Amino acid sequence: MQQNIWVQIFWVVCVGTAMVASVLATWSRRARYVGRTAVGVLMLLGGAVFNAVNLGGDYAGFADQAHFGWVTTAWRAVVSPNQLLFIGLLVAFEAVVGVLILSGGRRTQLGLVGAIGFHAALWLFGWGVTIYSVPMVVALVLLLRAERRAAGASATTAPAPVPRRSDQPERLPH
Repeated sequence: MQQNIWVQIFWVVCVGTAMVASVLATWSRRARYVGRTAVGVLMLLGGAVFNAVNLGGDYAGFADQAHFGWVTTAWRAVVSPNQLLFIGLLVAFEAVVGVLILSGGRRTQLGLVGAIGFHAALWLFGWGVTIYSVPMVVALVLLLRAERRAAGASATTAPAPVPRRSDQPERLPH
């Protein structure tokens, strides 16, 4: 139980940090980096590592509280009998998304798109997950918007032209 409390504290700190940072990320480069780090670490440790450690566990009941019966039925028919495969793929996906988010630049944007898709799909699995995933999608969209704006601003800021020395002949375009 003690170990479970630390996982919950870690999760709450990462999610809370990401949500606060996402609101400030448009105006603050530091907030953008903090939000990126919180989400990347959440996907890597709170997602990939946590699920890898629990890979031999029983995920059969995960979809029992789903909003729609077809989600529970599909989960029990497809995922439950193949938990090692599908949870293994989930671990790989979360790890790749986490690394992409932490990488910076366009890779961060791609990772955030993956995290948005992942969290957008989570709402299907019941109210407990919906209460988490909906605000998290909002935070991820705000972080993605801030990353895109920052990338656009740096792309429009062209470097100053290098002055030509007077002893160099002028080159004509071909």
